[in-house]
Amino acid sequence: MSCHINFFPAVKVKLIKLTTGSCGFTFVGIPGQMKKVSSKYCLLAMVFIALFVLNACGQNKTLQPEKNQKMKDTIIKTDDEWRKELSPQQYYVLRQKGTEAPFSGKLLFNKEKGVYKCAACGNELFTDAMKFNSDCGWPSFDNAISGGRIITHVDTSHGMIRTEIICARCGSHLGHLFKDGPTASGLRYCVNSLSLEFVSSKDIAALGEDNKVATNDTITLGGGCFWCVEAIYEMLNGVVKVESGFSGGTTRNPSYEQVCTGITGHAEVVQIVYDTTKTSLDEILKVFFTVHDPTTLNKQGADVGTQYRSVIFYRDDKQYQIAKSIIDSLNSEKVFKSPVLTQLSKFEAFYKAENYHQDYYNQNKDQPYCQLVIRPKIEKFEKVFKDRLKKNTKE
Repeated sequence: MSCHINFFPAVKVKLIKLTTGSCGFTFVGIPGQMKKVSSKYCLLAMVFIALFVLNACGQNKTLQPEKNQKMKDTIIKTDDEWRKELSPQQYYVLRQKGTEAPFSGKLLFNKEKGVYKCAACGNELFTDAMKFNSDCGWPSFDNAISGGRIITHVDTSHGMIRTEIICARCGSHLGHLFKDGPTASGLRYCVNSLSLEFVSSKDIAALGEDNKVATNDTITLGGGCFWCVEAIYEMLNGVVKVESGFSGGTTRNPSYEQVCTGITGHAEVVQIVYDTTKTSLDEILKVFFTVHDPTTLNKQGADVGTQYRSVIFYRDDKQYQIAKSIIDSLNSEKVFKSPVLTQLSKFEAFYKAENYHQDYYNQNKDQPYCQLVIRPKIEKFEKVFKDRLKKNTKE
């Protein structure tokens, strides 16, 4: 006879057939409110189902929790207030850290363009560009909108060690974070549909500019002379802004002349703001490793010194994981004759260089350095990434 499990009213999923004896069991309403079973086989089935629900998003390795940050507009409500505002199913998942039945969520197969928000407070968490099909039974994302919108902590419930993800604004349970994603980030945000509210791009447009989600992210890169690197990223589709400056040293607000001495510890860098709906950190870094030599220590061509080192200043664990994955792949596949020496350093501060360094190539195209050093790099970029160029390099 067939056994069924009903996690929530109107959500009944056929799970298993038992060929011996008669059996019938049901999870009524909220999981945990369970009628007594009439057969030992049903008990075994229940154990099997519980293990499936808990381990469908299992992993061998657990991510170390990121450095959590509280949002400025934190929402604090009493338990009674949450009960009044949320449905019983939402309350169970969001406030009691429950799990919805696999393959039952209404957003699991959603492919519409838009933004995924916390169902409890409206905090913008993911975009459609971050969603992918993981076949695990719950909506999955390979990244999250930047800005400390999600916090993590180690979850040791049910005899496992996992990384729980929580809304940074209201503290509601979202799901778990795993290090088994198929994309360059290597991450999989496994989220309950009941924890999410989806707003389509059409609806966002109808609300006006003030309600549109910020989809920009920032990365800081050092690949030798910042004039060269800046000129290239200004041409990449999806890049919103590029600024030349200095990072990684001990001197506050250094001048170009001070950095050139090598004693400040700073590297010449470009700070890149990019639209995550048009490009990705993966693409940003592929360009980075194409247009400079990451195998030379403190040197790019004729430019020698620690200020010309190859370095990626990452802002969070996601950026670190993506960068490390690409570097590991370059080394394992022996893309370069020598090992990649690019440093991975935690971002601390960016100091914008003097105005005459900004947009240097476009302002000084006839200068010998621009013609002999920068132009060949641009031509290489244009050849390799010809389908990713902005229609107007000034857009």
